[in-house]
Order: sequence, then structure tokens, then C-alpha cells
Amino acid sequence: MGQHIGLDVSLKDTPIAIREDGRRIWRGKCRSDPALIAKTLRKHAPEPQSVVFETGPLATWFFHVLKGEGLPAICIEARHAQKILGETLNKTDANDAEGLARLAETDFYKGNPPIFAGAWS
Repeated sequence: MGQHIGLDVSLKDTPIAIREDGRRIWRGKCRSDPALIAKTLRKHAPEPQSVVFETGPLATWFFHVLKGEGLPAICIEARHAQKILGETLNKTDANDAEGLARLAETDFYKGNPPIFAGAWS
């Protein structure tokens, strides 16, 4: 069916969560370099359906590099994501990545097509 990936992008490291068929299949982190993240994703998610991350300082860079690597990058509005992710009892960066992967899995995010999706793809 394909994997749904959540990235909680930050300046130093990016936690990654990969889900498939309603369950987590891999969780980890990588240095915040979209080319390295693309390599990691190819290793753990051979059939990615969506790679979701929030708007932020690195979002444009991540979007273009991930798209250039052939990944289905989707940048969603951070304010919308935070309303949902803020409901998590144990708020960590890893859990935010998991929440973003769940959002991707259910297509429950604002802006369909998402931010950036039609502008530069």
C-alpha cells in the first residue's frame, strides 16, 4: 500500500517516523540534510506515498531537495499541525514526527493540495 512518513524538521537533527497499514514500521532520526534524509527514507520506505513536514525555516530547501530526489514531499501549515500535535500526552520531537506520519496516513491536514504542491512541482 505504501508508506507514510513524518519528518519533524529542526536545525540539527530530524526525527523520522514511517507508517504503513496503520502501524509504525520504523522510527529514527537523521542529520537535518534533506539529501541524507532521502537516502535514509529509500532504505526504510521503498514505496513512499507521502513525506509530510511542517512549514518552517528549512521547509523550502527540504521540499525542493526531496522532490528532486523523487519523493512525494508535502509541506503542511505548521499552525494547523500544532493544533493536532499539541494533543499528544508525551510531547517530544519523535512523537511529533509520528503525529505527522499519522496525518499523512489519514490525509488529515489543511491545504489539499498542500502548501508548495502546485507552486513549484
